[in-house]
Amino acid sequence: MELIHPSSIGKIMTDPVSIDKDLLTKEAFARLGIFAPIDDIKEIIKKKTKTEDDKKILEVFWDHSLSAGAKTYLKSIAKTICYDFKKEVDVKAFSKGKMCEDAAIELINSVYFKSYKKHVGRIETDLMSGECDILVPKTLVRDVKNAWSLDTFPVFIEDAHTTDYEFQLRGYMHLYDVPEAFLDWCLVDTPDELIKWEPEHLHRVSHIDPCMRVTTVHYTRDLEIERKMLIRCKEAQLFIERMKKQILIDHEYSF
Repeated sequence: MELIHPSSIGKIMTDPVSIDKDLLTKEAFARLGIFAPIDDIKEIIKKKTKTEDDKKILEVFWDHSLSAGAKTYLKSIAKTICYDFKKEVDVKAFSKGKMCEDAAIELINSVYFKSYKKHVGRIETDLMSGECDILVPKTLVRDVKNAWSLDTFPVFIEDAHTTDYEFQLRGYMHLYDVPEAFLDWCLVDTPDELIKWEPEHLHRVSHIDPCMRVTTVHYTRDLEIERKMLIRCKEAQLFIERMKKQILIDHEYSF
């Protein structure tokens, strides 16, 4: 099955507005270890006012349900797999991220008085595949983001945080089994060949105090959030497999 990258987890963690109908089948009940009659569960779902017992019964269904937005995202992954292509990315921002990765890590080191090095070593489980930027074994992971320019650099912690980035870091904390994670947004000079026609003053930033060029968000591991995250990752895998088969069916292939 397709392994989920930590950067994708935030897309599948969006809360659904209703329980996924795909879970209200004999096959799904067997997979989830639920022995109640399907019609009984449907009746509980229909209730306008639910008791605490009702809510408890439905918890497992909510945990395993994928939102409409998550399904749309996962369909796009199934498409890229079946048609063997990659989606376009912001080439200039991606290029700066790669070209300036070492400079960003050095900036982090200068601000926090550390001696971090770029981590190399992908970890795979039956659910996920990921490689963090900085690893202190058994202690922490860090993910380094290079801002494209001064204009796009998030100076406030609340702006640096997004659900997608949070779950990317939670994915890394799970993979590397560490209690803490940091997201570091860095602002370093943009290479000449990437600036082109843009104003240079937005890309020549080394004169700014280093402390003003790193915005860091701190996350701590939460095993309850992680439990739900792993459930959704499994559901995402299963959904991708169903969508891959559906693509073939819709185009009259046998398999």
